[in-house]
Amino acid sequence: MTDLAHPLRRSGRRLRKGGRPGGLDRFRPREDGPVRRSFRDRAAVCGAVLLASLLLLALFGALGRDWRALDLAALREPPSARHWFGTTGTGRDMFALSLRGMRRSLAVGLAAGLLATAVAAVAGAFAGLVGGALDRLLMGTADLLLVLPGVLLVAVLAPEGASWGTVVLLLAAFLWPLTARAVRAQARALRESEFVLAAFCLGASRRRVVLRHLLPNLAGLLVADATVNVGLAVMGESGLAFLGFGVRPPDVSLGTLIADGTSAATVYPWLFVPPAILLTLIVLAVNLLGDGLHRALGPDS
Repeated sequence: MTDLAHPLRRSGRRLRKGGRPGGLDRFRPREDGPVRRSFRDRAAVCGAVLLASLLLLALFGALGRDWRALDLAALREPPSARHWFGTTGTGRDMFALSLRGMRRSLAVGLAAGLLATAVAAVAGAFAGLVGGALDRLLMGTADLLLVLPGVLLVAVLAPEGASWGTVVLLLAAFLWPLTARAVRAQARALRESEFVLAAFCLGASRRRVVLRHLLPNLAGLLVADATVNVGLAVMGESGLAFLGFGVRPPDVSLGTLIADGTSAATVYPWLFVPPAILLTLIVLAVNLLGDGLHRALGPDS
């Protein structure tokens, strides 16, 4: 009896404390957090691994190779042990050029995508919380930018040889409206919630409510939309470079490399295929990551 009494007493104490008998507390199901859901989404993991690999390749893959160096003994040479991606008509190494172009496209894409998300977060949160004339002004501006042909306007506003900062600002200006509308909808749903009303009752300003209460609760949506904006910015920068805007020679971008290799793609495919594959992999990685984060961190998850 004594041996059986101790387990029964322990089980009774667990039940009085709200636990489960027989040491089953450790088997109690746990609610999945956003980070756990993200790691469990295969698309998000694959996209993150692929994007990280491309970033590392862009930063460190061409160490010891100068993208500006000329090898006059190897003009339009096919891929070899010395020049992995072949050479251009002036003897420049395509491997070093492709990684240089990828660094340029990723830098502009990341900067423009993150800037657009930050602007959209602030504008959408204030529009949803304040409403009235401010809401009509911000969302009217967003609707106007949505109906305008963004790439064509950026091409017109960005002169040939424009600095990368100018391209970043112009791309961000046409990328923020969609995210701002999504943030506004969520902010309108949250402005009547108890924690927002309590913050106003305690004397918090609108700026404090937006920065300390609304935006932290919309972090999942913003992280997911930021990846989408980065992908769109990379495509936008490459498209502008393909048309001859935004990149000052002798600097290169994936778009300029693709444009230069298009006319010789059937005769010298190594001038066209490497930058095209790198651009495709970047967009694929960002889209996989964005779709996975939307499922894991979105408001309906």
